[in-house]
Amino acid sequence: MTRISIRAVMALSLALLVGACGDQGQQATAPAPTAGSKPSRLQDAEQVARGEAVYNAHCAECHGIRGVATPEWRKPGPDGKYPPPPLDDSAHAWHHPTVVLRKVIAKGSPAGMGNMPAWENKLSPQQIDDVIAYIKSLWSDEIYDRWLQIESQALAR
Repeated sequence: MTRISIRAVMALSLALLVGACGDQGQQATAPAPTAGSKPSRLQDAEQVARGEAVYNAHCAECHGIRGVATPEWRKPGPDGKYPPPPLDDSAHAWHHPTVVLRKVIAKGSPAGMGNMPAWENKLSPQQIDDVIAYIKSLWSDEIYDRWLQIESQALAR
C-alpha cells in the first residue's frame, strides 16, 4: 500500500471513532474529576517509549507528530472522507475505552466505512498496546482522568 493510501485509511478509521461519539467535538462525555484529585497514570515509561517509536514509524505520517493531525480534521475532503483526526486530547480517541481503541487499530475500519487498514498482521498485539499507551500519554491530566472513568465503566460491564 502506498503512503497516500495508508494516510487515507487511518484518517477514515479515526473518523469512525469521531462519528461514534456523536458529540461533534464536545468533551463532556465523562464527569469532571473531583476538586483536587490527581489521576493515577497507570503507564509504564518503557511501554510509552516503545509506543512512541511505533507511532512515529507507522502513525505520525497521518495523525501528526504527537497526535496533532490536521487543522481542519472535522471537514470532509472532496471524496467525503475526513482527514486523520488528532489523537491527542483535542479530539475523540479519549472517549473510547482501551478495548475499542485496540479493535480499531487491529481490525481497521468496518467495510465501506473508512480507510484505516487492519494493523493486526503488521503490528504485534504488544506493539498495538504500546501505541495506545503512547497516545494516552499525550492526554492532559484532566482528560486522562475522564478517560479513566470511561475505562472503568467499560470494564464493569
